[in-house]
Amino acid sequence: MSMWGGVSFQNSASFTMEQMTFFYDFSFLTILLILVFVVYMMSYLACESLIKCYDLDNQIMESFWTILPLVILVFLAFPSIRILYLMDEVKNPMLTCKVLGHQWFWSYEYSDFNSFEFDSYMVFNLMRLLEVDNCFVIPLGLKVRLLVSSVDVLHSWTVPAFGVKVDSVPGRLNQLNFTANRLGIYFGQCSEICGVNHSFMPIVVEVILNQSFSVWLENSS
Repeated sequence: MSMWGGVSFQNSASFTMEQMTFFYDFSFLTILLILVFVVYMMSYLACESLIKCYDLDNQIMESFWTILPLVILVFLAFPSIRILYLMDEVKNPMLTCKVLGHQWFWSYEYSDFNSFEFDSYMVFNLMRLLEVDNCFVIPLGLKVRLLVSSVDVLHSWTVPAFGVKVDSVPGRLNQLNFTANRLGIYFGQCSEICGVNHSFMPIVVEVILNQSFSVWLENSS
């Protein structure tokens, strides 16, 4: 991983995360340009001979520094609101799965396939605190809806590569959606302090082809 990759996001594996990364870069560039402008003006005024210190009125300048921040906020607001709606849009999911948080493991249920379910526990190996015995498997390119809840305390199902994070609350059903657009294995962890073994609740999602997903379901059911 490059030095820049160490301080940026993980490589995106969903359309939502791609949009969030783009918005982050756009916002960062906007803030950087504002910073450069402010530093330039401060340096210019520090070296100025103050020959205009008695100017008390400049309507063009006042209009400029009033309208420009408004325009910048509008350019930041529209893509942000768009991404929020994309993250909350759950129309016509092609696969619905249920995720239950426990102290301290995850349970997954494929409700569309005769309630096929399994538990996912952490295993100790070279992938420190990130490997599990049973991965959560999803097909490539299908819109997945997750129904997330808990049976004991607060948890949080989080996978950064997909740009998803949702609280797992006892007695409440939260939902999220995403579409994986890249094959591979992706890691996450519970990001809600849920007890003494909070750090031992990894999440592993494997994205495979549709044909392989059908074969996996037949062999696992």
